[in-house]
Amino acid sequence: MDTTAATPFSTLIRTASHEQHTEAETSAFMSDLLGGRLGVDAYTRYTEQLWFVYRALEEGAEELRSDPVAGPFIRPELMRTAELERDLAHLRGAGWHEGLRPLPATAVYADRVAECARSWPAGYIAHHYTRYLGDLSGGQIIRDRAEKAWGFARKGDGVRFYVFEEIANPASFKRGYRELLDAVDADELEKKRIVEECKRAFALNTAVFRELGEVFRRSA
Repeated sequence: MDTTAATPFSTLIRTASHEQHTEAETSAFMSDLLGGRLGVDAYTRYTEQLWFVYRALEEGAEELRSDPVAGPFIRPELMRTAELERDLAHLRGAGWHEGLRPLPATAVYADRVAECARSWPAGYIAHHYTRYLGDLSGGQIIRDRAEKAWGFARKGDGVRFYVFEEIANPASFKRGYRELLDAVDADELEKKRIVEECKRAFALNTAVFRELGEVFRRSA
């Protein structure tokens, strides 16, 4: 019996990418950031990198809205670019865009997201899943830490990226999202490719953390 075929896709994609997910979550940079060993400048630089990734993710969203595979996942209440820009204006000032450059790993990550958005809707789902469900889950830990460490107003400027004002019940929303994954219009081979892209997405994210860690090596 093919147990893979009998396993809900949302379960399969979560369990198959668990190792890569854990590696990203426990990176030295993120551990130091959440542990209070880095300053607001590191948080700001991280937020800058997110902007490049989400711009790639969301610039391709409108054209995918009618796609039979990716279309059901395009939800306006998830969009983060505007919130990131508001946070960056708070963190960097009105001219936040001036001199903003992605780290090399961020550029690779954003390019891959844009490539999937253009030419592989099923692969786009992998990036959509790793980003937005992470924001609704572990992202809230980052928000709480940032508010306490650097004095941002609760759910205010500086942490608005993590605030989903149009999602009243995140737990219910995530259940609905997993139902979309289970119903994704793809055969088993394509689902396996999505899983591999999900692993790649986490690896790309980890590479960004690694480069951020090199920029903000904390003193012993």
